[in-house]
Amino acid sequence: MQQPGTRGDAKGGLPGGWRLEPATLDDLETLVRFNRAIARETEGLELDEATVRAGLHAMLTDPARGVYLVVRDEHGVPAGQISITTEWSDWRNGWFWWIQSVYVRPDARGRGVYGALHREVEARARARGDVVGLRLYVAHDNRVAQAVYDAMGMAPAHYRMYERTFGRPAS
Repeated sequence: MQQPGTRGDAKGGLPGGWRLEPATLDDLETLVRFNRAIARETEGLELDEATVRAGLHAMLTDPARGVYLVVRDEHGVPAGQISITTEWSDWRNGWFWWIQSVYVRPDARGRGVYGALHREVEARARARGDVVGLRLYVAHDNRVAQAVYDAMGMAPAHYRMYERTFGRPAS
């Protein structure tokens, strides 16, 4: 799997003392809380905490699965997150980066956190030269998120997403 790689921080309009950087295993418990909050807020789902923890641990220890970026507030506490996974496109002979697991703490919303994360992802993608675009999925009724993505220059795709889930893999 193609890996998103690293670049320097992109302050990009964040409040003073806030910084954007890769997540580490030290962020695991915060990311577990954030991911469970995403599911609760956007889909009314209560995710199994142990499963989320195991999935995050796998991703944080194996960059081939994807990467997480976080914005830290002036106290070094994560205020927001984004993850990037990849998909090879044989039609375009390049990578699509999937933006996933977007979350900003309620007290940090409206302060430029998502904008900074999005701009950093786009800058990293463009810098590689082999990334042909960014993709994400958003719930049909999540109008707030859709407006944010529109403002970041993204547009609805003509594809409809289908899925068939198989439950959790054996541990």
